[in-house]
Amino acid sequence: MAALTGLEQVTAAAPAAPARPRLWRGAVLLPAAAYFLVPLCASLWYTVHTPGAGVSLAAYGELVTAEGFARSLLLSLSLAAATIVLVLLLTLPAMLAVRLSAPRLRPVLEVLCTLPLVVPPITFVAGIGTALRTGADVLAPTPFWATLIAAQDPGFPVVLVLAYVVLVLPFVHRSLDAGLRTMDVRTLVEAARNLGASWPHVMLRVVMPNLRSALASASFLTLALVLGEYTVASLLGYEPFAVWIVTVSGSKGQVSVAVSILSLVLVWLLLLAMSGALAKRNPVKAHPVKERRT
Repeated sequence: MAALTGLEQVTAAAPAAPARPRLWRGAVLLPAAAYFLVPLCASLWYTVHTPGAGVSLAAYGELVTAEGFARSLLLSLSLAAATIVLVLLLTLPAMLAVRLSAPRLRPVLEVLCTLPLVVPPITFVAGIGTALRTGADVLAPTPFWATLIAAQDPGFPVVLVLAYVVLVLPFVHRSLDAGLRTMDVRTLVEAARNLGASWPHVMLRVVMPNLRSALASASFLTLALVLGEYTVASLLGYEPFAVWIVTVSGSKGQVSVAVSILSLVLVWLLLLAMSGALAKRNPVKAHPVKERRT
C-alpha cells in the first residue's frame, strides 16, 4: 500500500502535458480540411441552387433518367472489379516470390512497378492505339484476329482493363509492399509448408488474411483510379463513367457535377464500410495491468 500511495503522489505531482502538439495539429488539419471541403461545398451548392429558381434537388433527380448513366456506371464498376482481380493476381504472387526466393530482385521489381509513373498517359494511350492498329493488320490472317477484336468490344473492353492494370501498378505495389513489411512472410510460409499446406492454401489462408488492410487499400486505389480515368478511355473511343460525365457536362452542367459528387461519396462510403469491417474483424483487446501488492 505504501508503494501505491507513493506512486499516486508522484502521478498527481507530475505536470500536465503541454497543449502545443494539439495546437500544431489543429493548425495543420484545419487548412487541409478547408482545402478539400471548400471546393466540395461549392460544387454541392452549384448542383442544388439555380439563379432565379432557388434551391432544388432536380439535378439529382435527373440522374435516374439520364441517358447512359446506368450503362456507363456499370461499365466502370465492371472494369474496376476486373482490374482489381487481375492486378492482385499479377502483383501479389510476384512480390512473394521475390521476397522468398530472389531478394536481390526487389529493386528491379520496384523499378518495373513504378515505371508507369514516369510515362505520360497521352504517350501510353498513343502506344496502345498504334499496337492495336498494327496488331489488327498483322493478325488478320491468323485465328488471333478474332481475339484482338473481342478485346476491343465496347460492351466490355478488355484492352481498358489491361491499360488500367499498368496505370494502377505503382499504387498497388506500394500498398502491398507496406503490408508485407509488417509481417514475417518467410516464417509464416515455411511454417505452413512444413505443416503440409499447399501453395494455394498458403496464399488464401495464411498470407491474404494478414494483408487485409493492404489489399483493401490497393483495391480502393484501383477503384478510384478506374472511376476517374478519362484520357485512355476517351482517346480509345470508349465511354465509361468519367467520359460520360464530361460528355454530359456540355449540355447538363449541374447533372455532371452531381454525378461527380455522388461518385465521390460512393467511394468514401465503400472505404468507411471496409475500414469498419476490418476493425471489427481485428479488434484491439486491452489487457488490464494487475497491480502488484507489496
